Parts: sequence; structure tokens; C-alpha cells
Amino acid sequence: MNTVDWLRESLARRPLWMNAILLFCAYMTFIYLPWDIFIKPLDVDQEVWFGVLFTGWAAKAGALLHWFVYGAGTLGLWRMRSWLQPWMSLYLLQIAFGMAYWGLTDPRGSNEPTALLIAIPFIGLAYAAWRSRHRFSAL
Repeated sequence: MNTVDWLRESLARRPLWMNAILLFCAYMTFIYLPWDIFIKPLDVDQEVWFGVLFTGWAAKAGALLHWFVYGAGTLGLWRMRSWLQPWMSLYLLQIAFGMAYWGLTDPRGSNEPTALLIAIPFIGLAYAAWRSRHRFSAL
């Protein structure tokens, strides 16, 4: 089996939306977060958790935590491991909450209706991830 066939077969195990999350997790794990942690200057570093903006060393610590989360997401989605559930759904809900909270409380956020609308796709993804838990296999 050549590499293209192997990749196509590996990606066929997941629905398109799950492959998109896998691709995003891989990008964050192997490209963005190493740059964010090791190269990005401390004075411009920012991380958001639960809709709260962190800067400086707190942002670097948050980036390390993000690196762990996205690395686990990459591995868990690539191998379709059951331990990723319910964590994937909970993390997607945390993003939804963070988006809504940011929009409602931060002056740079959007207005109230938009903030709640931005959260809806992440709630939908969390629901889809929960409903797809049968696709994941045990170790």
C-alpha cells in the first residue's frame, strides 16, 4: 500500500468534521504551539482559557497546557482512542463557554447576541463528538 492510499484509508475512519479537528490539533501541536512557546516574545504572548485573557508568563504556562491538550487530541483522534472521550466534548464546550464569556465581558469582544451565536458551532461540535463516541476504540 502506498502512502496516499494509507493516508486516505486512515482518514476514512472519521467523519469530515472530526478530520478537521484532527488537522487543527496537529497544526497546533506541531507548528503553532512550538512557535508560541519557544519563539514568540513574552511581552506579546497571550492565551485565553474560559474566556479569560492571560499575558506574559501566565500565557506561556497556558500555552504549555494548550500544547498538552492539542497533543492529546492529535494522538487520540489519529488512533481513535476511547480515552479521548468525554474530554474532547468537554473541551469543545469549554471553547463555547469561553467564546460566549469573552464576547459578553471583554470590551474587545462582540455584542451579546453575536457572542452567543459564536458559541453555537462549538456546542454542535461537542454534541457531535459525544454522539460519535462509539467510533473510538479501547487501548
